Amino acid sequence: MSEATGSFMGDLPKLSHPDGTPIRALVVDDEPNLAELISMGLRMAGWQVVMAADGRGAVEAAREFRPDVLVLDIMLPGFDGVEVLTKIRSFAPDVPALFLTAKDSVEDRITGLAAGGDDYVTKPFSMEEVLLRLHRLVQRSGAAAVDTAELVVGDLTLNLDTHEVLRGGEEIQLTATEFHLLTFLMENPRRVVSKTQILNRVWDYDFGGQANIVELYISYLRKKIDAGRTPMIHTVRGAGYVLKPAT
Repeated sequence: MSEATGSFMGDLPKLSHPDGTPIRALVVDDEPNLAELISMGLRMAGWQVVMAADGRGAVEAAREFRPDVLVLDIMLPGFDGVEVLTKIRSFAPDVPALFLTAKDSVEDRITGLAAGGDDYVTKPFSMEEVLLRLHRLVQRSGAAAVDTAELVVGDLTLNLDTHEVLRGGEEIQLTATEFHLLTFLMENPRRVVSKTQILNRVWDYDFGGQANIVELYISYLRKKIDAGRTPMIHTVRGAGYVLKPAT
């Protein structure tokens, strides 16, 4: 596990069941090194992980382990990931699933989502993306209680309950839209988010030709978050924006 991934893990909210027991993940892939890499990242987050290398073993493990989330390779020996999901959903209908698909296989992605998959990543992928997507699936499923109502990236803290924002202990006043935008950026630390993603999340609909509204509000945030400090909000030309700890 790289140093960058370990640092990224520290930026994610710590998830557990409401009773404090660990989140359970079933990782199914016939590539042992890949399955172990994903499992290691989840264990670092405090999750309990079971691995399986084929479809039959995955279904048996799911019956016994009762996972909160599945990581399924589409291509598996025995029967494929889609059939695995169908069999598991017969006794665990609400468990969310993240499919791992071949880089150029649009058909696999469509098949997986049509079969009830909740999300997918394409190989090769970054561990940060897999971990972030799994966290989101577990949070949306209602299986987890977030340990804190705070988002923390570097010396920047945002409280989701009180709407208090602090950088280096100094309080920063934000408008409702600025707060919503900053929340989205802090929910995706070190990850580039596009203008379209920001529009869809912060304004809930597409502004069409008015995408410059994003640039305007990013500039507002920079004046409040980064003014007189080492910048945390960065422009990635042609891709979008990324928020990361000041170095």
